[in-house]
Amino acid sequence: MTDIFDKYGDIAVRHDQLLDAGADPFGVCLEEVYSPTEAMVNGRRTILAGTNNYLGITFDPACIEAAAQAIRKHGTGTTGSRIANGTYSNHRQLEDELASFMNCRHALGFPTGYQANLGMLVGLAGPKDVMLIDADSHASIYDGARLSGATIVRFRHNDPADLDRRLRRLEGEGKSHLVVVEGIYSMLGDRAPIAEFAEVKNKHGAYLLVDEAHSLGVLGDTGRGAAEAEGVADQVDFYVGTFSKSLGSVGGFGASNHPRFEVLRYCSRQYMYTASSAPSNVASVITAIRQIRNDSTLRERLWRNAEEVYQRLLAQGFKICAPTSPIIAVQLPDIETAYYAWSRLLEAGVYVNLAVPPGTPHGESLLRCSVSAAHTEAQINEICRRFEDIAQELASQMPVQEPAPVMMAQAGD
Repeated sequence: MTDIFDKYGDIAVRHDQLLDAGADPFGVCLEEVYSPTEAMVNGRRTILAGTNNYLGITFDPACIEAAAQAIRKHGTGTTGSRIANGTYSNHRQLEDELASFMNCRHALGFPTGYQANLGMLVGLAGPKDVMLIDADSHASIYDGARLSGATIVRFRHNDPADLDRRLRRLEGEGKSHLVVVEGIYSMLGDRAPIAEFAEVKNKHGAYLLVDEAHSLGVLGDTGRGAAEAEGVADQVDFYVGTFSKSLGSVGGFGASNHPRFEVLRYCSRQYMYTASSAPSNVASVITAIRQIRNDSTLRERLWRNAEEVYQRLLAQGFKICAPTSPIIAVQLPDIETAYYAWSRLLEAGVYVNLAVPPGTPHGESLLRCSVSAAHTEAQINEICRRFEDIAQELASQMPVQEPAPVMMAQAGD
C-alpha cells in the first residue's frame, strides 16, 4: 500500500528546498505583537507589512473594550452552531449592523471569511445552475463553486467582454447564472470593473455576487467596498465579506436584498453545521463597523500610505502588478530571487508576504505588501529604505550584459 501522503511529494520537496535555503516563509511566527504594525519575529522587532490589517483596527481601544466586555458577559465561546445550539443576542445585533451598513435587507454571519464564500456559493447555486467565476478568483471561491455542484465557467480575469460572450452562449438553457467577482483581488491588488460587470449581468438576467473581502473598509464613500466606489451598489445581488482584514477580527458574512435570502439559514450547510462566532469577535466587529461607517480618516490615511509606498517602490525600479491599492505586489523574475528578497527584508526587520507558483496568477513570483493606515511615517520610510537596499543588491547580482555588436554599414547603404 502506498503512503497516503505520497500525493504531496512534489509540494513537500519544494517546501524542503525553501527550508534548506533559510527561513520558512509559510511558518513565520509573531512571537510578540506590539501594535497593528509591529511584532517580534525571530527575536527582532519587525515592521508588519503583510498582515492585511488595512485600517489597523486590531489594537483599537474601543474594539478591545467591546470584546473584553462581551467575554465577561457571554463567555469565551458558543460551543455549537446557531441552528442547533442557539443564537446569541449579539449575533443578531451584528447581522442587523451589517445589513444596515451594506444597505441590504438581510445579512448572514459565518465563523470565517473562507466559510462565508463556501456557505454563500453552495447555498445559492446547485447542480442545475451555472456559476461564472473570474479566472483569478480566491481559493475559497473555487472551492465553493466545486462544492456547489454547479456547472463552472471561468471567464478571463477582469474581462466583462469575455463574460458577455460566455453568458450569451448559455442563453436559452433555462438555468440560473451566478457571476462571481472580487472587489480587490488579494494577490495582485487589482480592482474589478464592477460597473461593467453589472451592466453585463443585467443584459443577460444573471445574478452578481461581489466578494468585498479586501475592499470592505477600503473603497467607497462609507467603506462598503468596490461596488459603492463605482456607484453600482444597488445592482449587486449578493455580497460576501470578511471580518479578518479591515474589521480586525475573525468571521465573515453574506448580505443581499433578495426577499428569499433568509432561506440560506436552513439550506447553507456551512452556516448550519459549524460553531458560531465567539461573542468577543462579534462585539469587536460591531464596534469596528460603526467606526468605519462614521469616520473616513482611517481610509484617507490608508490611501496616503499606499500611494507613498507605491510611488517610491516604482521609482526604485520595481515592477508592480497593478495600480495603487493597499495591496502592492512586487513582481520578481523567479522563485529564487523572490525568496532571496523576502529573506533579506525579514532579516532587516520588514515582514511582507512571499507568493510563488502555483498559488499566484500566471505563475508569477511576488513580494506582496499590505499597507496599513496605522503605519507611521517612520515605518513607511523604513519599508521603502529596505526595499531600496534589495533593489541595489539585486542590481549588483545581475549579469553584466555585453554591448550588442554594431553592424557596420556597407558601402552604398
